[in-house]
Amino acid sequence: MSESGRGAVVALVVSHDGARWLPVVIEGLRAQTRAPDRVVCVDTGSRDGSVELLEEAFGPVVPAPPTTGYPEAVRRGLAELAGPDAPEWIWLLHDDSTPDAGALEALLAAAEEHPEADVLGPKLREWPSLRRLLEVGVTISGTGRRETGLERGEYDQGQHDDVRRVLAVNTAGMLVRRRVLEALGGLDDHLPVFGNDLDLGWRAAAAGHTTLVVPSAVVFHAEAATRGLRRTALTGRHVHFQQRRAALFTLIANARPRSLPLQVVRLVLGTFLRVLGFLLVRSVSEALDELAALFSLAGSTGELRRARRERAQHTQAPPQEVRRLLAPPWLPYRHGLDAVGDVASAITDQASDVAERRRAAAAARDPAAYAASGAAGARRAVAEEDEVPDDTSFVARFLSDPVAVTAALVVVLAVLATRDAFGQVVGGALAPVPESVGAWWGLHLESWHALGQGTPVPAPAYLLPLTLVATLLGGGPGAAVSAVLLLAVPVALWGAWRFLRVTGRLAAVRGAPRWLLLWGAATYALVPVTSGAWGGGRLGPVVTTALLPWAAHAALGFVDPAPDRRWRAAWRVGLLLTLLVAFTPTAWLVAAAIGSVTVLVTSVLLRGAARDRSTWLPPVVALAVPLVLLAPWWVGSLRHDAAEALLLDPGRLPSAAPGGLDLLAGRLDSSGAPSVVGLLLVALAVLALVPRTTRLPVLLTWGVALLAALTTLALSWTTLDLPTGTAAPGVGAPLAVLVGALVVAVVLGGVGARASGETRDRTARSSTLSRAALVVLSVVAALVPVVGLGWGVLTDHGLGGDPGSGVPAYMVQSSELGPEHGILVLGGEVATGLEYTVRRGDGTTVGEDEVLALSGEDADLTATVRDLVSAPTPATVDRLGSLGIEYVVLPAPADGDVAARLDATGGLVQASAADRDTRAWQVGKDLSTEALGGGTSAVHVVALVVQGLGLILVLVLCAPTRERRRTA
Repeated sequence: MSESGRGAVVALVVSHDGARWLPVVIEGLRAQTRAPDRVVCVDTGSRDGSVELLEEAFGPVVPAPPTTGYPEAVRRGLAELAGPDAPEWIWLLHDDSTPDAGALEALLAAAEEHPEADVLGPKLREWPSLRRLLEVGVTISGTGRRETGLERGEYDQGQHDDVRRVLAVNTAGMLVRRRVLEALGGLDDHLPVFGNDLDLGWRAAAAGHTTLVVPSAVVFHAEAATRGLRRTALTGRHVHFQQRRAALFTLIANARPRSLPLQVVRLVLGTFLRVLGFLLVRSVSEALDELAALFSLAGSTGELRRARRERAQHTQAPPQEVRRLLAPPWLPYRHGLDAVGDVASAITDQASDVAERRRAAAAARDPAAYAASGAAGARRAVAEEDEVPDDTSFVARFLSDPVAVTAALVVVLAVLATRDAFGQVVGGALAPVPESVGAWWGLHLESWHALGQGTPVPAPAYLLPLTLVATLLGGGPGAAVSAVLLLAVPVALWGAWRFLRVTGRLAAVRGAPRWLLLWGAATYALVPVTSGAWGGGRLGPVVTTALLPWAAHAALGFVDPAPDRRWRAAWRVGLLLTLLVAFTPTAWLVAAAIGSVTVLVTSVLLRGAARDRSTWLPPVVALAVPLVLLAPWWVGSLRHDAAEALLLDPGRLPSAAPGGLDLLAGRLDSSGAPSVVGLLLVALAVLALVPRTTRLPVLLTWGVALLAALTTLALSWTTLDLPTGTAAPGVGAPLAVLVGALVVAVVLGGVGARASGETRDRTARSSTLSRAALVVLSVVAALVPVVGLGWGVLTDHGLGGDPGSGVPAYMVQSSELGPEHGILVLGGEVATGLEYTVRRGDGTTVGEDEVLALSGEDADLTATVRDLVSAPTPATVDRLGSLGIEYVVLPAPADGDVAARLDATGGLVQASAADRDTRAWQVGKDLSTEALGGGTSAVHVVALVVQGLGLILVLVLCAPTRERRRTA
């Protein structure tokens, strides 16, 4: 740095639609007692005259797109200062932060007095109140809370005016040495709006730099982004999501390696506690933002690893130096106690307000009666007649309700049982996810896929729902898969509760008791875990179990007396059935069987129903909706000799078929919970036939279970011949229907037993023996969900990170350059038989397993591989290049005979491998870029158009209609 730049200060102002504040900010800069040597302004796509204001005051403005984050905007401003006269200090200001006249002078004076300081920050006061304190330095707690050390609404009375070291200061008024900012890599682009000041301060402290807060320097800050005073492309409507994601990213990216696992567990569990807390105070939006932030971060593990590596390179200070700048570990617990006190106070205040409104309403209706009867009588009258609902004691009712508390505990334990869903989930039938959601969109939209040697087999149907979820979450494919696996049990619990509550009221006027509803909902919701589907990475049965009660609840609308409601039920059932079929195609067969039998029985019992089209046509329409919405999948499968896809569950193929006893016990394979738990449910369903009052509905439920069992039996007799071997049809949907029917039977039987017991109590007291039998059955029944939940929590399901393919990393990077850079992986031995696979791009990911398993064998490649391992010649190597093969890999343990032949083949160059027992060669010939080319199918395009238009139409028809009431 030249002598002229020493001690120089450049103010860097970043603006975005800040015209309402900029006149005051400009005035504050001009009024500085120690003016900055230069002012550089960066504008990120303002449309309100901000650019004109800045240009008139300070000259040309550096432009940037509207989606530019604050770190990138600062980086663009610093680029304007490059050269020998670059300043020593950078003074960062926002367009909604105006400095006091002596702010810069005070900061520079503190820097001269404390030469060890590299980052200095002012005292922030609220704008426009000008007196309320916002920050006097800032740190972060172990739960991600931004800690200022100030009381809520605290006014500035000079009580925090000591210059002291802090973890970080706000970028609104931060004075930082330019060389330090550049040495640290600037602000982190992963924190485009919030949290970049905390992250920078943490990195600076870890690198041995000092950050001071200088309270004599004052900056007034409007906090426009935090308070929602303006909306940008980066914040959108969900400011809380952006803030929470920034906090989680900062904690994980900067945590010490030794404390990282505990920190991750704490943040995950803390997130769910925060979600529960937000739901208790009915802040649904913030609760969803909490979950979305966690899932978004779970899908960004690669970015986190890179961020941690970058921070490790700059770490020089001992850990205790940074630790003492962080918030005390007990601080979050104090905030928790404060929050409980606030909720209790709010409940008390709200209850007082409602009571006052009731007294006022009673006095207004009948003043004479109110005065005569007194306040107590008026309150009793209002309690019966007033329409103001008494929902003020929600928290108190929740905490005093054993069923509600137990349900919350079940959800928490279920999340703990599915803890492997956090982060990358691979294992069993679940393949790794691609790096971006664009890969899924391409797989769904393309008519020809560059997989293997190219194939027109369409993408599986479940890929579109997963793609939509990943796009909406914004966290990538990994976040979508994690969200599906994590929310399956809570969604199934909620749906089963709703369905059982309605069916209980159909069986008895009073319906089922809440503890019985909780038992049934919990028993059914745990099926994805206890059946082994979750631990086996089987997305089909997991999603089907979660969605089935919702579809069944919608199907109850078919018996509604109003034809309009029956038609609305048809579209809702059709949409939910589409999702079920997408994840488990055999769900359509089960639905068709149940629907056909139901319509047939209804036509026989009610002869007039056959002539009323609104009775039988809605179920038919519901069955036809999946055929329209899934047209690209099933039409393409039939056209390209892949009809087996219509019977296969998603996942790696081929998959083993479960045994008869396993299916009866609700297990897909031996990895599920002990079979005795499932058989106990069957025994309870049989005992549900004993009460007479509910015997008929229980028999109907057993009929549904029998249809599901017969469908499963028919599927078990079927064997599907795939190019990769034989496979069994998927039985995830029949299994979910079978277990669900058994649960419904037990709940209805419980309702009948309750009614029978009350009848006996009215006539003659029931015997001690019958009461004891009921208690024993209740205890035995409770064992079903308790054992299933305990098994899920204590069992290691085996889902985790990708174990790797054995292919060297540099080959994988090369294969991602294009489909023509394929890797031929040879496995097995000559004596027992060799097999091969072709890896392209980022490997076989979710959605590609089924495509490859259903694609026919490429005869040309098979013949080339046969020649390669038996009698390779340079011509054989030429054919490999023309087929888009760049590398040949023999994973450990490599067959010595094959390796010797390949070593002696001209055109193959030996390549390095990380494992010394793995052999690899590079094809020394030109690679063909046309080997995997395929055209666009007009039929596939038409099917996609039909799918898109049909989806829009069904969503519109699912919406509720508005009933117009005639007035007299």
